[in-house]
Amino acid sequence: MDANYRKLELVVNADNPAAAERVPREPSLRIAVATSDGKSLDAHFGSARKFSLYEVSARSTQFLGAAEFDEVSSGSGAHATDDYDRIGPKVAALAGCSLLFVLAIGGPAAARVVGAKIHPVKVAAPEPIDAVLQRVQGMLAGKPPPWLRKAMTPQAERSMEFLDRDD
Repeated sequence: MDANYRKLELVVNADNPAAAERVPREPSLRIAVATSDGKSLDAHFGSARKFSLYEVSARSTQFLGAAEFDEVSSGSGAHATDDYDRIGPKVAALAGCSLLFVLAIGGPAAARVVGAKIHPVKVAAPEPIDAVLQRVQGMLAGKPPPWLRKAMTPQAERSMEFLDRDD
């Protein structure tokens, strides 16, 4: 059974001058925030019914859309007994994001998120999404910490050409 989720994305029309102004011209990151209400970072990865998606640069933020899920974990920390994959669809919905902000994330889910080249960031307590966006902007405006610089660097495919060479 496939996971039921909806993804809302904003479409930017390059021919529209007002829309073109919203597109960041400086280095930026796509981030996802686990939320229950679209206003606060207040959810664990597994029990999050929604992820709000943003493009963040040092001087601007842009809401890109949201992914909403019908099937989520109970939040109790217990693993489901059925064979239903609740992690895969969430990771797929976050494709293209560099950072994922959550209250908590379990080991198997964290491994799959990291495997998708998304850096999970756990926060200790719920906070407004605006505060998360401002913190990311502050880090981008200054000297980003090493983990953020790594998340900002596109991961190049490793070439295996050396295996074909006769040395």
